[in-house]
Amino acid sequence: MHPEETKAHRRGLMLVPGLAANHEAQPPLYLTVQEMCITYTVGDARARFIRMKSTSKKRTPSIVNLTVKRRYLTQREIERLMDCARKHGRYGHRDATMILVAYRHGLRASEVCDLQWQQIELSEGRLHVHRVKNGIPRVHPIRGDEMRALRKLRRDYSTDAHVFVSERGGPISPIGFHRLVQRLGEAAELPFPIHPHMLRHACGFKLANDGHDTRALQHYLGHKNIQHTVRYTDMAPDRFKDFWRN
Repeated sequence: MHPEETKAHRRGLMLVPGLAANHEAQPPLYLTVQEMCITYTVGDARARFIRMKSTSKKRTPSIVNLTVKRRYLTQREIERLMDCARKHGRYGHRDATMILVAYRHGLRASEVCDLQWQQIELSEGRLHVHRVKNGIPRVHPIRGDEMRALRKLRRDYSTDAHVFVSERGGPISPIGFHRLVQRLGEAAELPFPIHPHMLRHACGFKLANDGHDTRALQHYLGHKNIQHTVRYTDMAPDRFKDFWRN
């Protein structure tokens, strides 16, 4: 054994081979077992970091990520969905009426699927809206075209408790409604995929564009926090229509 190794062995140290071999003038480096483990651990982590850094590829931003996706539908797009439902669906009138009711009253998918006939007063033209997510229940008026559609639907499903019933006799599920809206969006050749909650947003933006008061719009949509309603009035394009007029 080398004299230096003998001295290190007596002191409880270990000679790390190769660390001093690259520099002749550098004295031998002696480390304890614990220090050697720490040195190798840090070295391995550093090596892994260098490898990861060298093999990573620079990603340029995609144009899809920079595109602002619209969260609502226009009234013309709602009408296109209803037309496609009447022409292509097996239950065209039911599907078109379901879209109309969800749009007119800003219903969520679960709210329109749980809608029952006892909430509708056809003789008085009133709809008692039950909100989820601790929303405030309200009574909405029912307009003429919606009234006629609901009366026809009532004649077709006179014995059912729910307004919108599947072919199995039970209420349409929110997942089933989601698939229905998605299929109709593809049939209507809309340039982007759609989902049922866009009908609720369409209601908010339509009423905001018509100039309705923000507080009244909050009560109509059942928002407890008015901040959820302000986004419709903030993004309404018609709020600037009188700007720059001579």
